Amino acid sequence: MTTSGAPAPASPPIRASEALQKKLAKIGLHSEADLLVHLPLRYEDETCITPVNRSFGNEPVQIEVVVQSNEIQFRPRRQMIVRAADESGEITLRFFSFYPNQQAALSEGSRIRAFGEVRGGFFGAEMVHPRFRKAGDDEPLPAELTPIYPTTAGLANSALQKLIGKALAVGDLSETLPEDLRQRLKLPGLARSLRFLHTPPPGTDLDTLHARNHPAWRRVKFDEVLAQQLSLRRAYLARREQGAPVLVARDDLGARLLDSLPFGLTGAQVRAMAEIGGDLAQPYPMQRLLQGDVGAGKTIVAALAACQAISAGWQAAFMAPTEILAEQHYLKLKDWLEPLGVKVAWLSGSLKTKAKREQLAATAAEAQLVVGTHALIQDGVDFARLGLAIVDEQHRFGVAQRLALRKKGDNPHQLMMSATPIPRTLAMSYYADLDVTVLDELPPGRTPIKTRLVADNRRDDVVGFVRKAVEEGRQAYWVCPLIEESEVLQLQTAQETYDFLFEQFSGLTVGLVHGRLKADEKQAVMAAFAAGEIDVLVATTVIEVGVDVPNASLMVIEHAERFGLSQLHQLRGRVGRGQYESSCVLIYAGPLGEVARQRLKIIFENTDGFEIARQDLQIRGPGEFVGARQSGVPLLRYADLEMDADLVEMARNVAEEMLTEHLDLAERHLKRWLGSREELLRS
Repeated sequence: MTTSGAPAPASPPIRASEALQKKLAKIGLHSEADLLVHLPLRYEDETCITPVNRSFGNEPVQIEVVVQSNEIQFRPRRQMIVRAADESGEITLRFFSFYPNQQAALSEGSRIRAFGEVRGGFFGAEMVHPRFRKAGDDEPLPAELTPIYPTTAGLANSALQKLIGKALAVGDLSETLPEDLRQRLKLPGLARSLRFLHTPPPGTDLDTLHARNHPAWRRVKFDEVLAQQLSLRRAYLARREQGAPVLVARDDLGARLLDSLPFGLTGAQVRAMAEIGGDLAQPYPMQRLLQGDVGAGKTIVAALAACQAISAGWQAAFMAPTEILAEQHYLKLKDWLEPLGVKVAWLSGSLKTKAKREQLAATAAEAQLVVGTHALIQDGVDFARLGLAIVDEQHRFGVAQRLALRKKGDNPHQLMMSATPIPRTLAMSYYADLDVTVLDELPPGRTPIKTRLVADNRRDDVVGFVRKAVEEGRQAYWVCPLIEESEVLQLQTAQETYDFLFEQFSGLTVGLVHGRLKADEKQAVMAAFAAGEIDVLVATTVIEVGVDVPNASLMVIEHAERFGLSQLHQLRGRVGRGQYESSCVLIYAGPLGEVARQRLKIIFENTDGFEIARQDLQIRGPGEFVGARQSGVPLLRYADLEMDADLVEMARNVAEEMLTEHLDLAERHLKRWLGSREELLRS
């Protein structure tokens, strides 16, 4: 086993002026190591000169010409027209944005090399806004393809090329993979790969480079994924060294809960409970993500986990992101557990002073299960003996909020739940520090939901469809569009929709719920809808998760093109919870952009949340998909989770081996790829 007590040496800082260092810092470049792994977006071939008469085509080319004339035209718009020629023909260079120094460089008689795509113009061959520079007589051509790097305002690509060239000459390119391991994985050497990607020789296939299929790209992508896996795995192992309460049930509370329910568990729920129950009995903290599609039955699994903690003599906390969802959980859990003798407390920001004081006192003393919103993590909330923290819709909470709940106890076990299915490759990479349990089976009795796409000029048809459903004894949701820029606008839209439907549905009861209502008003509206006293509920996205009204069989979503796939799937899951045929009507306004069209097509064609999530990942990319979690997890710049899924598998296995057999190399690998950004993930 190779180990090292000393930390890996830090990479030397970039030697540059203070102004240049500030620009470099904007794109995450602080050290020599950062420069070495700052790889090109694309490449341009300036290793040859193409004669003007052979320069037409779809690919950019380099020409060498002498300027014949240069004039500024003001109609139809201000532009600089440069006419130039080589021995084979003439060409026009057109610039719509230019500076005096560029105009001077393009004076008559100047010899220049210009790079760009040649098209047919009014005066023949033409380049629009080519990149150019002055060229001396018989000036040698570059020996390699020109790399084009990600940059920022005021930082020229040429400046990056020089800095990276110096780093390649003197920087640390030593291997961090053991030689036998590298050979086993059939990966090229790191130094060779980085030099190749920064300075590819002439004749290299540009398509392979740009598609990142070259073996050198494969090595770099593997190293990047390995750094992520090492960081996450190290955090996972560090948590295992911490102590936690051993929660072994001392009575039959869980069995009594199951006996009292009017339904049985699915096979997936039984497997989930076995995994969670085993974790809770360990002397180190559980950090498990329970994920399942809408309606897969996560709440009962969480309730059974809470029973195990309570039976062991500890408290459980259950935190949800919205008051509506938290209260739904509270009412359901209270209904299940209080008849069995469990004391359930409720904490939310809307509680009146006296009620809040009573619930805080219960939390600090006899309450065995405490359900609430963010109120659970506020100062002044003290738990008597918190052994299990359950977080629903965990992606809605930031790292600090989840950590704050855990700090309310002495390193309690943590169960995070998500109804947003996470694609397998994403779970393997960004959630590698967690144990993941998947509920991949829906309970019997869930009715299929028909999804319909309707243009907004057919709104009257939708109104008639809703009226017919209500006359048959069903209820409907009518969800207003998401307007992220302004909660005020969203409220206004909800109110206008309510007024419109109130007129349309004479003789029916129309309700309205939105985020600006006081908590008790929201609760009253939701209770009336659940009791069947409201026929049509106009709502904003406050009803996105957790709301369970079996008689509601119709969901109408206004401006569906403004919603993300996850939200559309969550909203659709609010219906189909009873015995009646259910529908989700997506009203959209045209013309649709390409991404909106893709999203609506996916939600129309798929009901499987995992398939929807997989396609959503392709559209959005992992950075947006993982949301608040990314504050602690290194994002991938080069690897693609779909295309490089095999590298993720390989990196998972290698990370385990390196942390046990080659710890010094693992440290150096992390320093190279993450530098000061690498931290133990505690979320």
